[in-house]
Amino acid sequence: MRIRELLLEAAALGVSVHVQHFDDSDLLGYYSREEARIVLRMGMTVRETRCVLAHEISHARLGHECSEGAEERRADIMAASMLIRPEDYARAESIDPDPNALADELDVTVSVIRDYQAMCLQRLGSRTYGRSWRTGLSGALARQLSS
Repeated sequence: MRIRELLLEAAALGVSVHVQHFDDSDLLGYYSREEARIVLRMGMTVRETRCVLAHEISHARLGHECSEGAEERRADIMAASMLIRPEDYARAESIDPDPNALADELDVTVSVIRDYQAMCLQRLGSRTYGRSWRTGLSGALARQLSS
């Protein structure tokens, strides 16, 4: 998804998107369920903005009220799934499997690539299968597919 599509997704969820300066040097963005808004850090690159926006939209989709361990992981997984199509990932990985090269090719951050690899892919021998962020790919199904 491109930024325009992400903004339309936020609007469809009834969430407004704002950009502002943050004094906290580590904060890139946040979602406020109470205010139905996403706030993004001013000065990020387009790539960073796209990835952070997808992450915060994921919090909104999932109805998160706070951002703690499990909620963050779910938002990371959903954002990676929103930003990377399996066929695009497969094509990019066939060219160069290095995470930095994949991030450049797919126009996402390296952390989104790592989330996608860790949580959205399942490798069995020389084969790789996509997993849904909701259900995953069961070990039994993956073994059946690989035989």
